[in-house]
Amino acid sequence: MARIKLAYIGGGSTRAAGTMASFVHQGENFDGSEVVLIDLDEERLGIVKTIAQKMANARGLDIQFTTTTNRREGLQDCDAVLTSFRSGGFEARYLDESIPLKHGVIGQETQGPGGFFMALRSIHVTKSIIEDMEAVCPNARLYNYTNPVNIVSEAVTHHTAIPTVSFCEGPIVTNRDYAEIIGLDPDKLDAVSIGLNHGSWTIRHLYDGQDFMPLLHEGYERIRREGTLPGEELRLLELACLMDSLPSSYFQYYYFKDEILAELQAKPTTRAQDIMASVPDYWAHYREQAARAVPELNPSRSRGGIHELELAIDVMDAIYNDRKEVWYVNIPNHGSLADFPGDLVVETTGYVDRNGVTPLVQGHLPQHVLGLVQMLGAYQALTAEAAWSGNRRDAIRALASHPLVFSLHKAEAIYDEMAAAHERYLPERLLR
Repeated sequence: MARIKLAYIGGGSTRAAGTMASFVHQGENFDGSEVVLIDLDEERLGIVKTIAQKMANARGLDIQFTTTTNRREGLQDCDAVLTSFRSGGFEARYLDESIPLKHGVIGQETQGPGGFFMALRSIHVTKSIIEDMEAVCPNARLYNYTNPVNIVSEAVTHHTAIPTVSFCEGPIVTNRDYAEIIGLDPDKLDAVSIGLNHGSWTIRHLYDGQDFMPLLHEGYERIRREGTLPGEELRLLELACLMDSLPSSYFQYYYFKDEILAELQAKPTTRAQDIMASVPDYWAHYREQAARAVPELNPSRSRGGIHELELAIDVMDAIYNDRKEVWYVNIPNHGSLADFPGDLVVETTGYVDRNGVTPLVQGHLPQHVLGLVQMLGAYQALTAEAAWSGNRRDAIRALASHPLVFSLHKAEAIYDEMAAAHERYLPERLLR
């Protein structure tokens, strides 16, 4: 089994305990390895380290966990770097979600102006991480979970030779959800989604070897008559049935824009505020488990559940142990998707072995959903470049190209207000 040195940037986050549970769950594949937890909060790093070490010891694994707040020191001689951090924390997410609403635009974590400013902040930090990696672990691979993963990866893959792959379980989880919603066994669904992260559609959807769409149509009509399904799920079923393809859940913000904008404006709290209200309980739970001889995370009291970022761990295993497996990845296209530029980061399937990740050829998206995804791809590329090396003018042009904005004056007004609110997390070149 592979012995690696893994640095986890975000090792003191609310998802870190669950991520370490994922790593320990596959610990036999990495016996003899070292994990360096890197973050800004020493106390939280200590809690996560204690949980992880006790979990590993309970399973008889030879895995050592260390912590540091000195990023470059922690990255020294690493084989793998896992990034999952939130620049500005949930407080910044609250601004991302609330400010656009004042301008009549959806405020969301990875979509629209909210996702745009998350990208600016995330890439500002990621750029310095790349500089550290090039200095102290130039042969390491970067496994990115920092959102928006597609835009972060777009920026990185154009500006460094460090092998980079980004991840999201969305295509796996969301497609299974469609089967579960209509009362079918998700294990019998064979679906392949392609496009962009948070912007993919299925090009294959078989259930027990047969076309899944007639079953979905039947289930949708039954549920619509019964009136038992929440609005969000009903909308996604409606969209899937109209397009005869299973969409990423994030397409609701585009195809049901007016309804969702009204709902968000009427809601007394944002999603970030709802999460922030739960954060103290997450850490209370983690402290309780750190004090136990054998920690056991409770899914209802752990941010994201008890196994987090598992797709990255799966791909690490496939690379370092030469598994020769196929996984969902976000990587430069290189001919995988026929409708997109070769250097654009796309969400597709990749063949994974000791040589890394090779995108598999998947062909075309359905013509009737392609245009919006291509627009989002162009926005992705513009935003990545503006975030990495651009100025205010570049950034406003990128924001104005987003399908939820599409207004020069609105883009300028939103940009200036949000840039001022996030000033401490942005480079000077983007502020003037």
